[in-house]
Amino acid sequence: MLSPHEFATLMLVRQAPDQLDMNRAELDALLERQLVMLEHCAAGECRARLTDKGRIFLDALHRGGALLEPEDVGEQYEVHRIERGALPMRHVGAHPAREPVDEGG
Repeated sequence: MLSPHEFATLMLVRQAPDQLDMNRAELDALLERQLVMLEHCAAGECRARLTDKGRIFLDALHRGGALLEPEDVGEQYEVHRIERGALPMRHVGAHPAREPVDEGG
């Protein structure tokens, strides 16, 4: 499963590849999973680019605004559905001492 930082890096590669720090550790994980590739540009610089697998992965995650089941995308992508409300969340302006977060799963 991708970490939140790896997801963010993958989305950054798609939306703003020129703003990506090429030394990010998350980039190595994305290269290893073949979700991105490096493209050599002029002046010896590299640029990250989505592979077909990376594009399909992001398209599947964004389809309908919800995460899909692993079998919808393919087990090789290691996508796991996150149920609504499964993650601990606080409302903006909440008082932590007054509103406990349910961390049960």
